[in-house]
Formats: sequence, C-alpha cells, structure tokens
Amino acid sequence: MMLTGKTYWVIGASEGLGLALAASLQAEGARLILSARSADKLEAATQRFPGSRAVVMDVTDAASVQAGVLAAGPVDGMVYCVGAYDPMGATAWQPGRAEAMAEANYMGALRVLSHLVPDFVARRAGHLVLIGSLAGFRGLPAAIGYGSSKAALMHLAENLRIDLRGSGVRVQLANPGFIATRLTAKNQFRMPQLMTPEQAAGYVMRLIRSKRFAISFPAPFAWLFTLGRLLPLRWFQALF
Repeated sequence: MMLTGKTYWVIGASEGLGLALAASLQAEGARLILSARSADKLEAATQRFPGSRAVVMDVTDAASVQAGVLAAGPVDGMVYCVGAYDPMGATAWQPGRAEAMAEANYMGALRVLSHLVPDFVARRAGHLVLIGSLAGFRGLPAAIGYGSSKAALMHLAENLRIDLRGSGVRVQLANPGFIATRLTAKNQFRMPQLMTPEQAAGYVMRLIRSKRFAISFPAPFAWLFTLGRLLPLRWFQALF
C-alpha cells in the first residue's frame, strides 16, 4: 500500500507505539496529524516531524472529539493507538479505574469512529487501523478494565470489517504483546518478549503494507493467545 501524499491521523501519538508509528508513517511519505491529551508532549512530538500538525484531543470527552475531528479535517487514514492501562485484579478493585480504561481504550474509539466512518463511507475511501492487544483474546489475571476494553475494540474491528466490505474503506487490527512504555513499567512480573515501541511499530507497518485484516505479535508469544482460544478456559488460565 502506497502512503506517499496521504494524510494519516494518529491518535495517541505523544509517546510509545503511537509516536513510533508516526515516525514510520512519515518515513513512507504520509502527512501526519497527531493527537493526544497532553499539549506539551504533543508539541514535542510534532517538532520531530516536519510538516505535521497537532490536534490536542481528549477521546474521553465527546465535545473534545467533535472539535478534534473538525480541526483535523478530511484524512485518508486513522490509527487509534490510545492505551490506558492499570494492572488491577478483581480482589483489589478500585472504583473508577476500570471505567477510565474503558473510556479511553474503547468508548474513545467509538466517539472518533462515529465521525470518521460516515465520512469515509460517503467518500468510498479511507483506512482504519485499530490497536488491540493480546490481552483481549481471553480473560487474564489482574486485567480488569484493560483486557475487556481491548477485547471490545477487537470485536468492533471485526464488526467494521464485515460491514465495510465493498465500501472502499479498509479496516485493520493489530494486537501487540508487551511494549516497553511507562504503562508496562507498572507491571511487577516478567514480560515475555518485551518489545521496544519501534519494534512494535515495525509489525504494525508490516500489516499496513499488506492486505491482511489482523496481525498478532510477537511470535511465538502471540501463538499462546491465538491458539489458546481453542483450549478450554480452565486450561488456558492455568497457563498464567
């Protein structure tokens, strides 16, 4: 897929995978619009990419999203790379934390897509890339809020794929494992095959260049989740 001259809106672009993806997209000729909540971090990000534009936006606020869509204007593609994460198990449930993750990871995507999808359908063109997670495949320990919100986003991507087939709108889903960011730094356990944001961006770009719908990575860690869907739940959870 040729990206030269196309405008891509990266939401969640101030750091981590979103920032690394912005660098990869621009390297392949895309024009960038970058969004995040933090104006300072976003300004620093845009300085790295000549010609890029910053649109400060909070995906948990409907008015902010509506203003952000207007400020961004027409785009050729959108990457939803928002990731709110706090490790939390059900026996240590803290009110508000799961809701905050769901608002950012899933409801925020709905708010953005409710504006973009009708526009893309009307134009019969557009490209949507949603960033899920291996944690969304099945229930995991200490993943209250995060796992379910990513599972919902992954399910949404499948809904979009079937509904938009033949419309001219492409839908893709990337499900990464552990990426070394300030979010995974909260984890107190060993993280198999921990990737840098740049390594993870390489996998996502491989997906974007392809005609595939989804990619789950890195292998072989991802196989535990993709093949693990075929196991009885008690066997799968016993592995963790």
